[in-house]
Amino acid sequence: MDANFAYAHYILGEAYIRKGAFAEAIGEIQRATTLSPNITLYKGGLGYAYAGAGQRAEARKLLSGLKELSQRRYVSSWDFALIYSGLGEKDHAFAFLEKAYQQHVVMWWIRSPLLDPLRSDSRYADLLRRMGLPK
Repeated sequence: MDANFAYAHYILGEAYIRKGAFAEAIGEIQRATTLSPNITLYKGGLGYAYAGAGQRAEARKLLSGLKELSQRRYVSSWDFALIYSGLGEKDHAFAFLEKAYQQHVVMWWIRSPLLDPLRSDSRYADLLRRMGLPK
C-alpha cells in the first residue's frame, strides 16, 4: 500500500532470507535502509543477509560502521548479534545478546528465524529461560 514504508521492505527482506533468496533479501533491506537510514536494525538484518549470500566482507563493513556509529549514538546490541549470527560467530552473537539482555533491550525478536543458527546452542535455551520464555 505504501511503497516507501521501510519496515515493510525490511520484513519482506526477512521473508526472502527465510527462503534462502539472499540477493532479493539484500535488495529489500537495502531499500529499507535507504528509506530509514537511522534505523540500525535494518543494518543488522542487511549484515545477516550479506553473510548468508557469502558476502562476508560486506557484513563486516556493516559491523565496523555500527561500531563507529555506537561511539556517537546508541546502537542496540541486538543489531550486532544479528550480523554475528549470520556470520556463524556464535560467541560474539551470544555476547551481544547477553549485553542486550543485561541492558533490558526489548528482545521480542528473540525467536526470529535470523537466530536459527544459535538455537542448538545451550546458551540460547538458557537465555530463553532467564527471560521467562518456554523453549
